[in-house]
Amino acid sequence: MLDRLRRVRIVLVATSHPGNIGSAARAMRTMGLSSLWLVAPREFPSPEATAMASGADEILDAARVVPDLDQALAGCVRVYGATPKPRRVPMPELPPREAAPALLAAAETHEVALVFGTERIGLTNEEIERCHVAVNIPADPAYNSLNLAHAVQVLCYELRLAATAVAGAASPPSSPAPQFTDDEPPADAARMEAFFGHLETALGAVDFFKGRPAHTIMRRLRRIFLRANLSTREVLILRGILADVERAARLAGIVRPGPGPEPGPGR
Repeated sequence: MLDRLRRVRIVLVATSHPGNIGSAARAMRTMGLSSLWLVAPREFPSPEATAMASGADEILDAARVVPDLDQALAGCVRVYGATPKPRRVPMPELPPREAAPALLAAAETHEVALVFGTERIGLTNEEIERCHVAVNIPADPAYNSLNLAHAVQVLCYELRLAATAVAGAASPPSSPAPQFTDDEPPADAARMEAFFGHLETALGAVDFFKGRPAHTIMRRLRRIFLRANLSTREVLILRGILADVERAARLAGIVRPGPGPEPGPGR
């Protein structure tokens, strides 16, 4: 199970204080995680980050700095978001002790991500919508202000605990891990985002929203499709259906051409 820790990305979004990046790297190193991704950090590299890493320089040296969350999640088949409080976004929520083994189950053969937001507000609703599951650390409701690096430490500890648990003693994942094969790999985050964009366009083409806020409806649809754990081929099939919906709408003269399906098998 320890090899799965290498396939868990710790993603920090728009971190304000470089010291928190260094402290997060230290937390990761002590628990055996190594993949750190930084989305538009305010300052990095930084002497403060290096000092707070306290010797975990290899984590900082290998950290990937990217401009947006899309790039940080590319290739990941499961995305969990750490959030200190329930959001308006309807989605599954798990405490760390249950989230860790479930995330590691998905990391058996594919990359997964654990995403943390900014120090001030955490993850935005738009960012948490990108996640399959929200992870809530059960803090005191009267004071649930947890430092970013401390939150990373808690989650990394739970991942380490789940990875080193004696066979049969670990808490089972809250839901069975989806079964994929080399011929039927899971759809990663980038492919799912392209599908959601195509879905919104196709629904708009046939006036499905009927003046209602598209974002509210798409938020619900995201939850349905993320919960389904779609494979790459299944996404291609769905995009083929959407392309036919758009084609029929164009033939009826009620819509402009929209984006077509991705190239590849599946029809």
